[in-house]
Amino acid sequence: MSATLSYEDAVDLLDADHKLAQKQFLDYQGLCDDGAPKEARQQLALKICQDLSVHTQIEEEIFYPRVRAAIRDDALMEEALREHAEAKKAIGRIQGMAPSDAALDDTVKQLGATVMDHVMDEREQLFLKARYSTADLRGMVPELYARKKELQSGGTGSKPAGKKKVAS
Repeated sequence: MSATLSYEDAVDLLDADHKLAQKQFLDYQGLCDDGAPKEARQQLALKICQDLSVHTQIEEEIFYPRVRAAIRDDALMEEALREHAEAKKAIGRIQGMAPSDAALDDTVKQLGATVMDHVMDEREQLFLKARYSTADLRGMVPELYARKKELQSGGTGSKPAGKKKVAS
């Protein structure tokens, strides 16, 4: 028996990730303000990067293609992908930094600003268009959730091809 997912639709699931990211960036700022050890700040920065990487991957693999087909707004979708690319560059820089790197805090703060701008764009434009489209947002939830869990547990970086679970 499968567990009941507590998300109304795909937008709800993705926005829960957005809210978590916002909290994580606030927590990071709190660590900076409190003068927390550099290692603690780096640990949270790497967690933020991992969570954002999973989030962007499930959006790009599952949500964006289906929403693009339903809303037929290529410019909006391309802008979302450009914003993802910008965030991925910052994530790569952060992941390559040592705790003692003087640019770590500023790079995490810049990533936070980039992500929060992207979140507002998605909430105000993309998610609204998706909700008023023919995209099956409720039907996407189990797939988004399963892929998210797979990636979080160290699953493959790309969508598995041709593998099916065998019922027991």
